[in-house]
Parts: sequence; C-alpha cells; structure tokens
Amino acid sequence: MKQDGYYIGIDVGSVSTNLVIIDENDKVIEKLYLRTSGQPINVLIKGMQLLAEKFGKHIHIKGVGTTGSGRQLASVIVGADIVKNEITSHAVATQKTVPGVKTILEIGGQDSKIIILKNGVVNDFAMNTVCAAGTGSFLDRQASRLEIPIEEFGGYALRSKSPVRIAGRCAVFAESDMIHKQQTGHSTEDIVNGLCQALVRNYLNNLAKGKDIEEPIAFQGGVAANVGIVAAFENQLKKKIIIPEHYDVMGAYGAALIAKKEATTSNFKTSFHGFGVANHDYRAKSVECQDCSNACEVIKILSDNTAIARWGDRCGKWSQQTAAV
Repeated sequence: MKQDGYYIGIDVGSVSTNLVIIDENDKVIEKLYLRTSGQPINVLIKGMQLLAEKFGKHIHIKGVGTTGSGRQLASVIVGADIVKNEITSHAVATQKTVPGVKTILEIGGQDSKIIILKNGVVNDFAMNTVCAAGTGSFLDRQASRLEIPIEEFGGYALRSKSPVRIAGRCAVFAESDMIHKQQTGHSTEDIVNGLCQALVRNYLNNLAKGKDIEEPIAFQGGVAANVGIVAAFENQLKKKIIIPEHYDVMGAYGAALIAKKEATTSNFKTSFHGFGVANHDYRAKSVECQDCSNACEVIKILSDNTAIARWGDRCGKWSQQTAAV
C-alpha cells in the first residue's frame, strides 16, 4: 500500500475545518469535517492527529493543498505544495463530481458564493462575506430560537402547507419578522419554510443578480444537507439542483486534486512536513510593526517557540524572514 501515492486537501474556514485524503484515482479514502470553533490551529492539529492515527504508518503522501480563509496558516503548519482560493478549489472539485457543471451554488456557515463556469473555466463569481441572512449561521440561530434541531429544520419546511413570507434582506429584520409570525399564530412548519425561502431569495437577489444560472446546477457547502433549502432553490429557479458527493468538503477535495496535479510536474518534491506535525506545539501571535507609518499588523506563527512564518507586512521585511526567533 505504501508505494501508492496519496494526497491531502485542507480547507480551513471560519465555521469548519475539513481534511480529505485522495488516492491516485481521485477517490476520497478519508474525509473529516471538524468545527473550527475560533481555534483553527488547534482544530487543524486535531485533524492531522486523527489522520496520523489511522493512516500515518500506512500511506505515502505525495502532495498537499490548502484552501479557505485559513489556507496560508494551514500551509505553514503542514507544509503545503499549493495554496489556492476557495473559488478555484470548489470549481475543480465540482467539475470532477458533476461533469459539465455550469453553475455552483455554495452556502457555508459564515459566507456564501456562486460560481459560473463556461467551457470548464470560471467565467464569473461572487462572494458574500457580510450579510448573515444568506448563510448557514442564520439558519442555526433561527433553529435554536424555534427549539428545532438543525438536522430536522429541512423536514419541517417540507411539511409546510402554507409558507409565510419573511423579509430576508437582513438577518435582524428576518428574525424580527419571524417572531411576529409566531405571535400571530402561524405554524412552525410554515415559518421554517418561509425562512428557507427568505434565505434563497436573499441569495438569488444579491449574489446571483444579473447572472445566467444554467444547468447542471450543483449545490454544496454544509447547508446543502438542508432539504428545505434545496426545495426552495428548485422552487424559485424552476430547475433541478444536484447535490454532489462530498458536498460538505468540496473545498478540501478540490485542494487535494490540485495538489495531485501539481505533483505530476517534473522534479517535484512535496513540502509536506509529515504527520509528525501533530506532535508540535503551534500558536499565532500578532504584533504591530512600528518601523514606518503603515503600522502593519504582522502575524507570526510559532512552532515550539520558534517563528516559522510571518505575513501581513506590506514591504516584505518580515514575511521574507524564515525560522528567526
């Protein structure tokens, strides 16, 4: 088994940190979906520990890719060969699982995005990192208020007989409107359906506005597990929605696929530090550089009290230094 090559993809986001291992045939042999909980370094190390316990002595890692908002952090800790943004990683993974895909809808815990492809190339995209009403955290919060497990949220929506219309352009107004609907006696099922419709309406009116949404349409991210949201998309678009395999870890899967492609280049040698990274102590520290008026906030990553990377400076003075205390 050890002579075969395997590749790791890591997607560090604000809500979840996902790790994937694929083989030479692009098949996912392991995937982890872990809650980031505001501690990306600790969760990443936990993920590497879990992979090390199961595979560390049995497989040979030939390449590693990172993506997500914490991609640079993850790259430094594990020793990545490629660092890609979420748009590229999601596009690569989706084209692998949904041949001919033209539209990618993605809704995560804290952000959402839409990707339009033409002839297999990203032609247009948009991201929402500001409005909470278009994200999974909005549904989590309302499910908690309604005292419904988020896993059952979509089922409630499908049982609705007469969905109510809820203002969905702003999370604050949507929550206020939902409370009003409760007070006027609407059923929980109708309110949940209204919330799903509001989130999808917000998504389509903001991210997708002016964009030509063509089939095949893939829907991914953690919210894709919510059947109420899937039904709301199909209802408003009047088109079929496809949920890809590994919909919840597509960013990590894409990063692994890109790392595999990178490993085919001549004279390639992986930068992967090995599963032993799970045994080191890592922490991040920020300092404000006072050497000029820019006052850059420099992020420093420490491994066992030794600085292994820095970034955030505009001039490159600190980021160009390596392994200096």
